[in-house]
Amino acid sequence: MLAYTGHPFYDIGVATVTAFSGKDSPSLVTSSDLAEVAGFIEEQYSRDPLKSFLSVAFPNAWFRQPAFKKQPAKRREYADRILRAYDKPSKDDERCVFTGEPASAIRFSGKTAPGRAFRQHVPLLTGEGVMNFFPDGDVGLPISGKAALCIQAFPLGCGKCSGRLLAVHSDSSEITFGFASHFLEENRRGLSLAHLSGSKKMPESRLAARTMLVDILSQVFILSKEPHQASVTAYHFTNIGQAKPLDRRNPPLEIHYLPVEITGFLQALRRAEYKDQWKILVRRGWELTRAVKGKGATGEKRLDGDGAGRNFLYEDLFSLPEAAASFVRCYFLRIPVPRAAKDDPRRTYSIRSEADLVSWRLTELFLREVMRMDKNRIDEIRQLGDRLADYVSAENDRRFFMTFFSTFDYHVFRNALIKANLDQVRRGNPPIITLDPYITVFEEGDEVYRDDWKLARDLVLIRMVERLYQNGWLGKNAEEVLPESFDGKENE
Repeated sequence: MLAYTGHPFYDIGVATVTAFSGKDSPSLVTSSDLAEVAGFIEEQYSRDPLKSFLSVAFPNAWFRQPAFKKQPAKRREYADRILRAYDKPSKDDERCVFTGEPASAIRFSGKTAPGRAFRQHVPLLTGEGVMNFFPDGDVGLPISGKAALCIQAFPLGCGKCSGRLLAVHSDSSEITFGFASHFLEENRRGLSLAHLSGSKKMPESRLAARTMLVDILSQVFILSKEPHQASVTAYHFTNIGQAKPLDRRNPPLEIHYLPVEITGFLQALRRAEYKDQWKILVRRGWELTRAVKGKGATGEKRLDGDGAGRNFLYEDLFSLPEAAASFVRCYFLRIPVPRAAKDDPRRTYSIRSEADLVSWRLTELFLREVMRMDKNRIDEIRQLGDRLADYVSAENDRRFFMTFFSTFDYHVFRNALIKANLDQVRRGNPPIITLDPYITVFEEGDEVYRDDWKLARDLVLIRMVERLYQNGWLGKNAEEVLPESFDGKENE
């Protein structure tokens, strides 16, 4: 009966209708299922709290017209035209832009051509009578009856935050269905609670859009049976078309994209060897709030997702892979962001007190999935970290560790490695590092350092810190070798 086509709004509508019908696949949806969805929309959309909730999607829709309140017969007739055109005759001379099927022969609005939709029927179109942005200047968008119903159901499969809808679409139909199912369940629960309490408003998530996206995506991955190599795109938008100056801080449409590298990383994190460590990093990523002054006030308090609006770790996933170096340094090496805002937990990170959160296992997964780093280079970085950690521990070489950790001058860094290497050889030990592995990790060629040598140094440090923490050396020497504060250069 229904099928996904690749258009985000239509696909989310199809997924919502499918979930509403209790089916797993849109191909299993029947005419009676569509009738049930149409009946729900006709009954619930025309009254609060859904009437208010949906104003952001359909501000001038049939169910919001004040005149229809006193004319129930007219409202039913208008709803029937839009919601039940799927079983009415279609036009053979025009095709639906969503499905490719014949467009509806029903007039959805006024005196316009049959099967033509506008802003009140499909979000983000222009208003009725405006010819801009339509082919050949022919106003309206031709759609089929099935498409009209699915688009009307579409907002039920969306979240709402910051006064706008969050619609999530993916290359994977299972992921699209997972989000639509989640939001539909939340919205139906909110609708029931509003009816019980007599409220005219639906509850709205306090999470920021990108934080909500990653938080729910993680839940979808946990529930999915098979891994999916698919990207995810979220549309955070309002359909209210009031003429006013564009607010760059709050545009009417924001598109948030997670490429397959990031979704693959998030999927892998559900495995047992990663999930517990990742949960700790996520918990430390929630924004801070200031405790109320007075008796019992304790200063900063971490929200841990309960009442928080943003998770900075989740938000920073959207800067990847371009900002991978700073992401690794901040979250995996626990280097703070000293000039961050007061509610930003990243300014409280500390490698001295959080050495137990430094994990090579998580870092290695990130290098493979997000950065697509060559396996040989990853192995060389890990082995170098092991050898340097063993050297520092055996020789108690605090000076070398401090130089390796803190320098931003490549030549100083290189000389420190050469000196440590020579000291090892003079003691009759094998060298810590030889030429080929060194070039693989730090250089493009003879004395030509790689642009990402600082990232490579941080990756070696992650392995060193983990190993030195495990063997107890770091616990004994942390105050001497790790700074209490940072001046900001460490995140350049």
